[in-house]
Amino acid sequence: MSRRPNPMPWFYRWRTNALHVPLMAMTTIVCGSISLLVSFVDKQGRAQHRIAHVWARALVFFAGCSLKVRGAENLRKYPVAVYAANHTSYMDTPVIFAALPFQFRILARKQLWPIAFIGWYLDRSGQIPIDTANPHASMASLGGGVKALRSGVPIFVFPEGGRTSDGELRPFLSGAAYLAIRAQVPLVPIALSGVYDLLPIHTRHFYPGELTLSVGEPIETKGMTPRQTNELTAELRLAIQSLLEPYSSQMTESGEDKVIQVDA
Repeated sequence: MSRRPNPMPWFYRWRTNALHVPLMAMTTIVCGSISLLVSFVDKQGRAQHRIAHVWARALVFFAGCSLKVRGAENLRKYPVAVYAANHTSYMDTPVIFAALPFQFRILARKQLWPIAFIGWYLDRSGQIPIDTANPHASMASLGGGVKALRSGVPIFVFPEGGRTSDGELRPFLSGAAYLAIRAQVPLVPIALSGVYDLLPIHTRHFYPGELTLSVGEPIETKGMTPRQTNELTAELRLAIQSLLEPYSSQMTESGEDKVIQVDA
């Protein structure tokens, strides 16, 4: 259940307009410009990713939030994997870039590419656009994702394909499972909590609070075939749903409940 008040108190509306948005816009412009310049000499994308990491942590900080990572040890179990999370807000992407400690590529809706600075970064840093409205174009984009995985680069996906309208999980598209099976790499479930309350879809004002990124046990795909894509997609959704519960049985039973505070 959402904790976000409706209507939003005037103080939060004022603070968003006077502080949050100007600071975040300036940070995006500065980091985007630096990343664009660096991209001409940074062929591997390492410097660009570090800049994105700084940008993301700054945005979380300027949004007035704290960010905790649960199950962080699961992020290091495999050097290459497909990471998949629920999609609740525009702020999900900064949270992901702030929390994941390694370079990766994202599969993102191609509609983001025309956006100034954000789109420039996505294009110059080698992120992978996907057209969810065109199945043939989507398959071609997934092929690019498989190629990246086989070259040793992790991939991040929002399998819902778009933001939730009520905070609940939407049906999952099969792209994340397909990528993991085709590349024969693990599929890692991630659950984002608190980000929906911060900035739900169709809203403009921030409601700061504690954000949590919970990482589940990787799901092994070795030996699986594309015919099992739907089966794996269902398993992924169930894993993310369980991570969204207040005390995930998945973590409690494994004894892994380490929390890392992420600061700006």
